[in-house]
Amino acid sequence: MTYDNEKKEDPTYPSCDALPISQQGLDIAEKHLRDILSLAIRHTSLHAAIVVFDSQCALAIALTKAYRLCIPTAQFIDFDAVSPTEILAAFEPLAASDLVVLIQSTNFRLEAYRLRVELFKRSLKVIEHPHLARMPGLEALYYIDSLAYDPVYFRGVGNALKSRIDRARSGVIDSGGERLLFESPFESAKLNIGDYTDMKNIGGQFPIGEVFTEAQELESVNGRVRIFVFGDTSFSVNKPEKPLTLVVTKGRVTEVVDSTPEFDLVLANIRADEGEVWLRELGFGMNRAFSQDRTVSDIGTYERMCGIHLSLGAKHGVYNKPHIRRADAKHHVDVFAVTHKVYLDEEVVYENGAWQV
Repeated sequence: MTYDNEKKEDPTYPSCDALPISQQGLDIAEKHLRDILSLAIRHTSLHAAIVVFDSQCALAIALTKAYRLCIPTAQFIDFDAVSPTEILAAFEPLAASDLVVLIQSTNFRLEAYRLRVELFKRSLKVIEHPHLARMPGLEALYYIDSLAYDPVYFRGVGNALKSRIDRARSGVIDSGGERLLFESPFESAKLNIGDYTDMKNIGGQFPIGEVFTEAQELESVNGRVRIFVFGDTSFSVNKPEKPLTLVVTKGRVTEVVDSTPEFDLVLANIRADEGEVWLRELGFGMNRAFSQDRTVSDIGTYERMCGIHLSLGAKHGVYNKPHIRRADAKHHVDVFAVTHKVYLDEEVVYENGAWQV
């Protein structure tokens, strides 16, 4: 999971693409969104829908066109053409299980509202597409590919991974000559696979495809892991010329081999606020549209990449640790491991670029 520091976030977005997305791209987007609406969200014509959009980048424009085809009876609201008061007023008549779609080149702000959270409080279904302007050109097509919803794959592999994680007593990430050891059972794994059965909230940020956990005993994590991408201070994917290597001692990053100035700044910021650099989240990304070579610039989107990602910093709101006070935890920075093999206990669960469960 990615937790943006909302108070500090001040990203710089690229200018709007000059070239629109092709008709083929629009057709693919329409198909994927229809599947999301019917198979994951289970939206029907019996319920109202509102789509709030902007037109500040080609990807936002394309997704808006695709949603117009998928849910033509929805109310469409141009975020830049009306006031926040008017948008909030449009939500008022909605009833539980109605749908709100947010298509955002950046990230919509309505006064003090964190919009998705407020909508969930009203039992509304939500599909959120944030930070789209960070993914121009070819990246926009990768993003559209990542919206493909295969319930057999996501639910089958996702639930199998959760079952295997929840009963494991240990784990290993082999990143090609380096091994990171988790000598502890794991926290109960959480799923982001488009199955909202028995869940309080239906929907969330898309694309999806992730199972995540962390070690029950953070100090049980030791070893070395090669990192090929990290989230930098602008919340963007930063890919060094060659992978850097994290040295982890008792759950903390104690050394970095082949670091870069940008990564040094990330670590310096964490240490300035928290004193040390904890390694917390262990994420099993499942989205096959993204790989080590097929990347997008938005770190919150790329987080679903098929492979392993980890988080640096004390912040991980899903799991409580007695020695980490929530008030003191400021940072959650995603880093992506060169993933050759993943073991749970002695069993290989990832190899050759795919999950083996």
